Amino acid sequence: ATHRSCAVSRARGASMRGRRAMRAPCAEPEWKVKQREQDAAISAEEDAVRGRVREVLESINASSSSSGVASGAATVGAGAGAGAAGDARSALMDKVKRATASLEYGLVERETEVRLLLLAACCGEHLLLLGPPGTAKSELGRRLSALCDGGLFFERLLTRFSVPEELFGPLSMRGLENDQYVRQIDGYLPTANVAFVDEIFKANSAILNSLLTILNERLFDNGSERINVPLLCLVGASNELPESEELDALYDRFLLRSSVEQVSAAGLGKLLALKGETAIGARAGGAGEATVVLRPEDFSNIRYEAAENTTVPSNVIELISDLRTFLQEKCEPPVYVSDRRLLKAVQLLRVAAYTNGRDEVSEFDTLLLTNVLWQRPSESVMIKDWILERLAQDRGTKQVQYLLAGLFGRACRADGDTDECKQLLKEASSLRQVLTSQLNSLRGAQGGSLPALREHLWLSPADASRAAQTLGPMFSKVRTNLENLLEETLTLEVALERNTEPHILALLMPNYW
Repeated sequence: ATHRSCAVSRARGASMRGRRAMRAPCAEPEWKVKQREQDAAISAEEDAVRGRVREVLESINASSSSSGVASGAATVGAGAGAGAAGDARSALMDKVKRATASLEYGLVERETEVRLLLLAACCGEHLLLLGPPGTAKSELGRRLSALCDGGLFFERLLTRFSVPEELFGPLSMRGLENDQYVRQIDGYLPTANVAFVDEIFKANSAILNSLLTILNERLFDNGSERINVPLLCLVGASNELPESEELDALYDRFLLRSSVEQVSAAGLGKLLALKGETAIGARAGGAGEATVVLRPEDFSNIRYEAAENTTVPSNVIELISDLRTFLQEKCEPPVYVSDRRLLKAVQLLRVAAYTNGRDEVSEFDTLLLTNVLWQRPSESVMIKDWILERLAQDRGTKQVQYLLAGLFGRACRADGDTDECKQLLKEASSLRQVLTSQLNSLRGAQGGSLPALREHLWLSPADASRAAQTLGPMFSKVRTNLENLLEETLTLEVALERNTEPHILALLMPNYW
């Protein structure tokens, strides 16, 4: 019985399989077809948006690279280094580099002062060196004079009893006979191209008025005649800070300031090993680098081109403004920064950017303000620490994320509203430009090594290396965050341009859904 039952079951199973095989195949449900088509459309839209985002990102990266962006923001146009103007700038940059090497030759631990001196000359400003005697302060002035083509070098040591004749020349006896109060100025400060005045804060009131006019306006009143003074740069030296209020105006005329110390124990061996004239202070054309002749028109061209062709981005302006607020309102005692000093500081940053081959001031350039804004030498460290801390900030990535999240939410709720979509597209485009600018300002942070900072023309190798070590790791992290935010912002912008459906936008930007 069991055998018969199994046989019957097998027969029934075979019969049913045969009948199923004879049936026509069932058509796929319509809802499945539509689902598959919708999935394909969604996938195609996602691919189209992501493809367009990749194209734009590649274009942005290529534009940044071809513009020669190094330490700061993107250069305005790729033609900064093209044509005759670009060749002239390259030649000028090379001349400045060789001049720096020539000024440094035979000096130990004076890299910062050499660069500040040459930068002061390029800006048409003056340099104050504070420090004890015998630290090569006067030697720097002589070397700058040797680099200048045919310039007169004037040098004088002031005392509390110095008279105007020592600086401005003796009175003309023949002029007095003709009732004229004029001086014989040939060979004195009013005819000098480069000057060094030691113990400058011992200047008395009889000297101050004429000296201030020469330093600021490059003018000298000789009798009834006001003459132009060809002074390129005056190097002032002192062992101490000014003690009276009447010297404050003179102190403010020195845009660049540096505290000069004795050679350290580490550098003393190198100093003592120098030979003969070099040990005393070799002239710029003495040995080593050939003398580099810089003409007055070279310096004036640098200032003109920097003022005309170099821009100051909003983030740098904000940094400078915040720094002055910090110094004047949050420091104890407050550090006063005059409006004149701040304006000249911005012009100095333009020159620094231009001579580094850029058409836009970089945040790295603001490190030069550590030798511009202090009133006492100890404040320079505080200023440098503040700038480094500011540069190492996350550059508002959290705020950008909140802003982008708000734009994403509005885009999902726009529901085809044309006016709202246009406004959203405009805001997304503005946000993208901000992120691009911030990324360009970090373009020199290649793997955190910051070559743009290390190769900065006006920062000494030691200063640049210390700053790079502080900023490098943080910059790498910030750059990665900015790149991700830029990609997400571009995704939203492209989606708005294509009128992408909200549910697809949610798939493209899942972190904001």
